[in-house]
Amino acid sequence: MQTAIATVCLSGTLTEKVEAIAAAQFKGVEIFENDLLSFNGTPAEARRMIEDLGLKTITFQPFRDFEGMPEPQRSKVFARAERKFDVMQELGCDLLMVCSNVSEASLGGIDRAAADFHELGERAAKRGMRVGFEALAWGRHINDYRDAWEVVRRANHPAVGLVLDSFHVLARGTDLSAIRSIPKDRIFLVQMADAPKLDMDYLSWSRHYRCFPGQGDLPVDDFMLVLQATGFDGLLSLEIFNDRFRAGSARSVAVDGQRSLIVMLDELRRKTGASLPNLPNLPPKAVCSGVEFIEFAADERTAVAFEQILGGLGFAKTGIHKSKAVNRWSQGDINIVVNSDKEGFAHSFNITHGTSVCAIALRVDDASATIDRALKLLDQPFRQAVGPGEVDIPAVRGLGGSLLYFVDRKSGLDRLWDVDFEPAAAASGSSGGAGLTVVDHISQSMHYEEMLTWLLFYTSLLDVRKTPVNTVIDPGGVVQSQAVETQDGALRLVLNASQSRQTLSSRFLTELFGSGVQHLALATDDIFATVEQLNANGIDLLPIPENYYDDLEVRTDLSEENVERLRARNILYDREGNSEYFQVYTKALEGGFFFEIVERRNYTGFGAVNAPIRLASQTRLAPNPTMPRR
Repeated sequence: MQTAIATVCLSGTLTEKVEAIAAAQFKGVEIFENDLLSFNGTPAEARRMIEDLGLKTITFQPFRDFEGMPEPQRSKVFARAERKFDVMQELGCDLLMVCSNVSEASLGGIDRAAADFHELGERAAKRGMRVGFEALAWGRHINDYRDAWEVVRRANHPAVGLVLDSFHVLARGTDLSAIRSIPKDRIFLVQMADAPKLDMDYLSWSRHYRCFPGQGDLPVDDFMLVLQATGFDGLLSLEIFNDRFRAGSARSVAVDGQRSLIVMLDELRRKTGASLPNLPNLPPKAVCSGVEFIEFAADERTAVAFEQILGGLGFAKTGIHKSKAVNRWSQGDINIVVNSDKEGFAHSFNITHGTSVCAIALRVDDASATIDRALKLLDQPFRQAVGPGEVDIPAVRGLGGSLLYFVDRKSGLDRLWDVDFEPAAAASGSSGGAGLTVVDHISQSMHYEEMLTWLLFYTSLLDVRKTPVNTVIDPGGVVQSQAVETQDGALRLVLNASQSRQTLSSRFLTELFGSGVQHLALATDDIFATVEQLNANGIDLLPIPENYYDDLEVRTDLSEENVERLRARNILYDREGNSEYFQVYTKALEGGFFFEIVERRNYTGFGAVNAPIRLASQTRLAPNPTMPRR
C-alpha cells in the first residue's frame, strides 16, 4: 500500500503542511482544495514545491454536490469539474475525490447518479484522469458505501472508482462484509480516520472529533481486516478533521499520523500475515513490569529541601552516584533519583522547568527491542555521555522534553544501582519507612492539543490499554483525563489536559513552563498506618472539607466510626461493588507538584468521584494566579 496524508489534517499554510508531511516521511499527499486556494502561487508552483520535497499529490479533494443535480445546475457542475481538471493537470494529480451530494436540490436514484458518473468518467479519461466516489455519512441520498459502490458499478467506467472512508463507514455502524466482494482495482482510494464514540450528528462528529487510528474508539482494525480480504494494495491515506490538530504543531501531528499508520499496518500484518514490503519490521510492543525509577532535576538548594520531604515520606537515601551529584532514595520497590549535577540533561531541564520530574525509567522485557521499535515509530532517541564503566541506558524523548528510559534484566541494565552508585550511609534519611511499596500511577499534565499525541505515543510503544476518557470538574474549568495501563496494573499513566487556563492542570503548565508530571501516586498496604507515620514525620497533608465526610456517611454504608477514621486523617474514599480505594494527598510543593498515597483493595480506578473535592481543596491553597509572584 502507498500511504499518504491529507493536508486538512494539519495546521498552517500549504507550504508548512507539505514540509511537515515530508519530514514525517510520507510520500503521498492529498491536497485539500482550500489549502490550494489560499496558497500564494499557481498550482504549477505548488506542484514544484511538493515534488521538490519528494512528495506526490495523489488526490485533489473534495468535489462537492455533483451527482443527481437537475438542470441548469447539472450543466454548471460539469463545467466546474472541467475547471478542477485544469487545476489538477497543473498540480500533477490524476484523481479527483467526489463526495456524495448533500444539496437539497439534488435528485435521488442510483441510475441517475451512475449516469452522471459515467459522463464524468468520460471527461476525466480524455485528460488521463480518474474520479473516486465517496459516500458521506450525512449524504442526502447516498450515505452508505454499498450504495456508492452500486453507483460506481453501474457507471461501468474504468476512470470511475470507489473511495472508502473508515469514519463514514464505521460511524454509522454499517455492516462491513460487503467490502470483501468489491474488486480491489475498483477501490481508488481508502481514507482512514478513527474517532471517540460520541452521541452527536455525523457532520459535527466528523468535522471536529476525528483522530488517527488508535486514538479513538471505532473498530478500525475490523475495517482493515475486510479491506485486506479484497487484496487491496492501492492508496491508503489519512483524512482527519480535528480542532486539536489544527491548534497543534503541524510537524508533531504529521509524525503522529505516520506513527498511527505504521502501528495499524503492523497489527494487520501480525493478524493476517499480509505482505507489506514498505512497512518497517517492528518488534512487538514492550511488555512493562513496572517503574524502575523516577528522576527529579533540582539545583543544590532545592535538592536539600526536596530530599527532606522524601525523608518525611519514609524514603531512605540508599545510593550516591559515583561520578555525579545524584542521589538514590528508596522505599519498598520505589526508587526516586534526585539529580543536582551541574552538567548534563537534568541540569538543563532544571534551568528551564525548575525542580521537576525529568525522566522516568520503565522495566521492560527487552530494552534493545523497545528502543528499536521506538525509533521505527519515529520517536526521538536520546544519548548523553556516561562515565567509564557506567551503564548506558537507552532512552527516548518523552512528555515536555523529558526522558523515558528502558531497563531490562536480559542485558544487565537492571544492575545500574550496583554499577553506577555507591551505598549511602545506613542512617541517611528515614530509618523506618512509611509503608510505601510501589509506584501506583504517574499523573502527567499537558496542553489540550497534545493529549492525543501522548496517548498514541504510549499505546504504540508499550503493551498497554487505554481507559475511557473521564471528565473532571475543576473550580477553574473542565479537565479531560484518560489513563493508559498494563493489564496487571504494573504501569499506570494518567494523562490530563484542559482547555481552560484557570484549572490547576493548566496552571501547573505555566509554573513548569511546559507539560510534565504533576503528581506521583505511591501505594501502601495500610493507608491508616502510613498517614500516622507521615503526620509524625511532619508531612503536610491536604485538608479535606468536613462536608465531604458528612456526605460520605450518607451515601455509603460505612460506619460512623470508619468515617471518623477517614475524617481525622483527611483520607478520601471510593467504592465500586466490594472494591475499595483510599487516597490522601500532600500539599503542593513549589511549582505545583504533589504526592498522592493510595491503598487499593481490588479497586481498578483512580477515585474519579473524589477528584472535584481534591481539586477544590488544592485550589483554595494555591497562590492566587492573578497576583504577582515574589
